[in-house]
Amino acid sequence: MPQRFPWLQYGALAALAIGCNRAEKQPKPSPTPQPPAVQSAAKTGAVEAGAALAAADSFETTGGPVNIHPLQHATFFMDVAGKIVWLDPAGEKTPGQPKADVILISDIHGDHLDAKAVERLKKTGTRVLGPRAVAEQLPGTDAIANGETRDLGFMKVEAVPMYNLKRGPAPGKLFHDKGRGNGYVLSVGDKRVYVSGDTECIPEMKALRSIDVAFVCMNVPYTMPPNEAAECVRAFRPKVLYPYHYRGSNLEELDTVLAGTGVDVRKRNWY
Repeated sequence: MPQRFPWLQYGALAALAIGCNRAEKQPKPSPTPQPPAVQSAAKTGAVEAGAALAAADSFETTGGPVNIHPLQHATFFMDVAGKIVWLDPAGEKTPGQPKADVILISDIHGDHLDAKAVERLKKTGTRVLGPRAVAEQLPGTDAIANGETRDLGFMKVEAVPMYNLKRGPAPGKLFHDKGRGNGYVLSVGDKRVYVSGDTECIPEMKALRSIDVAFVCMNVPYTMPPNEAAECVRAFRPKVLYPYHYRGSNLEELDTVLAGTGVDVRKRNWY
């Protein structure tokens, strides 16, 4: 299991309005572990000067700092020890953002696979990883299936399942079939980041362990409502939860279900 460090300070850039709840540390013989220290990405200087940045949360790993930049719906990028890693780049907010060293795509739907955005963000040497269904539509994609891993040197990428259990466009059909898309577990130094992709509360999510930061989708009818997502989060207990892909959802449902769990819920403006 990864070593845990005390964390819970938070910085924000003016591009987003950010709130943070701080819990007072109780004097106990065995204190509860806290997430890594959070600071403004402006202090790290890891992204090239002049880039149009989204606001960022930052945390330290033994492999270097990681800055998280929420952008839109399911789209965000991370500055991982100076490398730019994009997750599902799509939509009108991608122009003017930093070029990608790595692009991870979870599924074939248009809010995850946007060929024009991918092309806009690519540079010489950019690696694009995605499931086989994505590779069939996007030439140059390195196909990675559920259960497979890629060691990129500065980061390890593990593809994990994402799928619907019951929700679909018609009886007997699902919005996301098992095996077609990928969630991802990204290992950077001593920290593990989970990105759910479009999924319901599946057994594979509940079975996750040692997750430091989790991005979990929550909207219906395509994935699951926040209260259902929260029950899954209770099972694997990430230190930090970022709700994303939540258009039209009531995120206050998370507060009720996750109260007292110690999960630091960070609600950011993705829309």
